[in-house]
Amino acid sequence: MSLKIMMRELKEMKDGIGNISKRGGESKLWRSRTSSHVVPDQPQESAEQSPWANLPPELLLDIIHRVEESETAWPARAAVVFCAAVCRSWREITKEIVKTPEQCGRLTFPISLKQPGHRESPIQCYIRRDRATSTYLLFYGLVPSEGEGDKLLLAARKVRRATCTDFVISLAADDFARASYTYVGKLRSNFLGTKFTVYDSQPPCDSMIPLTTHRRFHSKQVSPRLPACNYSIGTITYELNVLRTRGPRRMHCVLHSIPVSAIQEGGTAPTPLALPQSFDEQLSPLPSSKGKQPLIDTSSTSLAVTPLFSPGSGEPLTLKNKAPRWHEQLQCWCLNFKGRVTVASVKNFQLVAAVEPEHNVSPEDQEKVILQFGKIGKDIFTMDYQYPLSAFQAFAICLSSFDTKPACE
Repeated sequence: MSLKIMMRELKEMKDGIGNISKRGGESKLWRSRTSSHVVPDQPQESAEQSPWANLPPELLLDIIHRVEESETAWPARAAVVFCAAVCRSWREITKEIVKTPEQCGRLTFPISLKQPGHRESPIQCYIRRDRATSTYLLFYGLVPSEGEGDKLLLAARKVRRATCTDFVISLAADDFARASYTYVGKLRSNFLGTKFTVYDSQPPCDSMIPLTTHRRFHSKQVSPRLPACNYSIGTITYELNVLRTRGPRRMHCVLHSIPVSAIQEGGTAPTPLALPQSFDEQLSPLPSSKGKQPLIDTSSTSLAVTPLFSPGSGEPLTLKNKAPRWHEQLQCWCLNFKGRVTVASVKNFQLVAAVEPEHNVSPEDQEKVILQFGKIGKDIFTMDYQYPLSAFQAFAICLSSFDTKPACE
């Protein structure tokens, strides 16, 4: 059987399984054009009596290996997702074969959006802004295209409040409810729009403690797959520049979930391997009274900004603007975006590590651009990131540039 014929049969089989699945909501998620093309990181319930589920392990391993090696770019890479959605046995083998973005530079399953990017080269994405609906869509690819190659990774909606602004981040562009399995985190600004806090729906490491809010409900009243906690994983600060005497915007990003040792030689960044399987896995034990269930809350506008760590977690990584140079002929500040940015904008930036000599970071790594963001057209922006940032963290940092900051420009 040729590889093309096998791939066609896999797709037909996946369509048939999607029709009989008891969890039709998950199959709709990856099919919808308004949702992420990354399949949810939960195994589907399928007809285990299918002959495909009973293939010899050696043959199954060979098939999935061939699919993984041959389909390296979207939309063809969707074949890897089809393999993972056939049944539980196919799912487990596919998860063993597919490497993390740090190792291969590819994004496949939802958890890869929260794993560090590639060490050697940036993962190139772009953001499309919709002013009418205050939504921001993150796509995987070099530039926008009219075909099916555009792959939606994350979506965000801007919500203005009396004392702050929220950017709610989701896997789906039509579902921004925090009581939903598509919710992945949010970005919150202060009143002036000069300081932002990044919140994750799951802990990037075991030492982080969830921050809770005012609306309370019993855990039994919540679907077992709905995230209900927020974890502070980073802050973004813009320096005041009211008189505009300090040049371009200056920003500092403190990533509490990434130690500065991650960029040192031999260092590693936290790499989650799976999304939470149940509601209880996201909650730290809370005392109950009078035999009642623990109470958890999810929607306050007053969240603490200081995360809690266990002793010895290390100094957090700090990012800063790469210093631009003044172009005498153009009479403007310039940065080398290597062709990825074509329109001058105050929102454009490049971030590098802010380290001290005692951190023992090589000069090359100090100059390496970890995240760059810039405008290429009306409401179209590129976002290129690499290790140790994840797609979610990079997207949240870029969203902060969209908020109005008259005191910083």
